[in-house]
Amino acid sequence: MTGSIEQGTSQTHGNTHILHFLVRLPRPMAAVWPYLATADGLASWCTPVDSLEPRLGGTVGLGELGSGRITAWDVDRVAEYTGDRGRVRFHLERDGEDGAALRFTHEFQGEAETEQRWRSRFERLIKRLEQA
Repeated sequence: MTGSIEQGTSQTHGNTHILHFLVRLPRPMAAVWPYLATADGLASWCTPVDSLEPRLGGTVGLGELGSGRITAWDVDRVAEYTGDRGRVRFHLERDGEDGAALRFTHEFQGEAETEQRWRSRFERLIKRLEQA
C-alpha cells in the first residue's frame, strides 16, 4: 500500500480558519501513532518539538505551531494539541489490513498556516512511513 493525501479542505469563518485532510497511510495504526504522539516522531516530519507530555492535560510545545496543552488523548487513536496558535487534531482509523487513515483538523486564527504547507508535511510523513 502506498500513502496518499485523499482530500484537503479549507474553511473560513470570520478570522477562524479550519483545514481538514484525509490522509491514507501505508502502515497500521500502531506504527503511525509514534509519528503523531512523540516528540521525535513529530519532529521527523512536522515541526521541531520543544516539549510533549503524552497525556490528557499535558503540556506541549510544537515549534511554529505554538505551545499549549493536550486536549484529547486516546492512545493509538487521537492526539489533539490546543494552544496559543490554534488546535491541531490527529485522529487515526484502520484502513484495510495494513494501513491507517488519518483524519486531520487544524483550526487557527489569522494566516499562520496554509493547505499547501500541511500537504508538504503529510508528504514527508508518508515518505517516512514508506521507508520504515
